[in-house]
Amino acid sequence: MLAAAIFAGAVVPLQAGANANLGRLLGHPLWATTVSLGVSLALILPMLIALRAPLPSLAAAFKGPWWIWIGGAAGVIYMTAALLLAPKLGAASFIVAVIAGQMAVSLLIDHFGLMGFPAKPVNAARLTGLLFIVGGMVITQIANVVPALANATR
Repeated sequence: MLAAAIFAGAVVPLQAGANANLGRLLGHPLWATTVSLGVSLALILPMLIALRAPLPSLAAAFKGPWWIWIGGAAGVIYMTAALLLAPKLGAASFIVAVIAGQMAVSLLIDHFGLMGFPAKPVNAARLTGLLFIVGGMVITQIANVVPALANATR
């Protein structure tokens, strides 16, 4: 399962780079977000049909908690941020910042048992993992700034 999660993570920078270029070609980043979501829909619909997935019960979904609807908004926020920020920060700096944000919020979700996850209290090891990720983010940013400073003094 860990390998599948690593693979899923490995395609995220590809999405950021592809959508950033698509946004430039289409003339606006939000068009790239729209096209990306359309491609997602075009890929998932045949899978639903092939798997003979039953039609969803929107009535049941409307009875769920309010936060079940934020997944789509989160996707749009991520895709638009990737379109705007990845070209400026670079793929590595953008992705490590995304991972730092994901890890911080994931620790909160686990700690408090939010969104249907079982509670897993934050401990020193998990917090240290977050600090290493944040440290990696700082190091990648320094690596970007130091060469720029060296070039500016020439």
